[in-house]
Amino acid sequence: MVWDKVQALVFDVFGTVVDWRNGVAREAEPFLAKYGQGGVQPLALADAWRRQYSPSMEAVRSGQRPFVRLDVLHRENLEKALRELGMNPDGIPPAELDALNLAWHRLDPWPDSVAGLTRLKTRYIIAPLSNGNIRLMLDMAKRAGLPWDAILGAEVAQAYKPTPEAYLRTADVLGLAPDQMCLVAAHNNDLAAARKCGLKTAFVLRPTEHGPDQKTDLAAEQDWDAVADDLGQLADRLVG
Repeated sequence: MVWDKVQALVFDVFGTVVDWRNGVAREAEPFLAKYGQGGVQPLALADAWRRQYSPSMEAVRSGQRPFVRLDVLHRENLEKALRELGMNPDGIPPAELDALNLAWHRLDPWPDSVAGLTRLKTRYIIAPLSNGNIRLMLDMAKRAGLPWDAILGAEVAQAYKPTPEAYLRTADVLGLAPDQMCLVAAHNNDLAAARKCGLKTAFVLRPTEHGPDQKTDLAAEQDWDAVADDLGQLADRLVG
């Protein structure tokens, strides 16, 4: 059986466990009311900020830049996103930008996340395998009630997904072989990278992560080891 050897479920977090788009927009609303120019909408800022996410990590992945935690990249990306939307971050107090950067620490879980994780925890070690840094994941978990057994991921591995080290070093930290660990994610590319490293894979559908007009990750694109509509359904299948 596929699941007989699995001891740990590790989770992508942004989009899979928490709703980053609406959470960032909520935090951006008072900031834009104070500093907004040209009627920039909170969701537009959330989307522009997120567009910088993967490109900003590429310099680290490629070795052109030493590893820095995601909080640092998010802060740099915020200024890029504001400029993209026609705002000048140079005219905004740095402390205000720093405060908005913490929006990523205060994201809300999807409605099924806490209950689903709690059930999965009864059988498996559960931990984030996120590109988010340790303090970000801790703050988010304490606010949202996410019942992690440990905080793992990019800062622990000193590598950003989808580089192999991000997955393999996480398994090693847990003292597990790759096939004793399963990545749970709403993103087919993340799962594909994990599978190449020998991990088991579980796809969870999040069809509104990018809003009502989402075009990506609307279905499982490979024969992942498990496919579920949410974390509750995944718990039904793996825990019963």
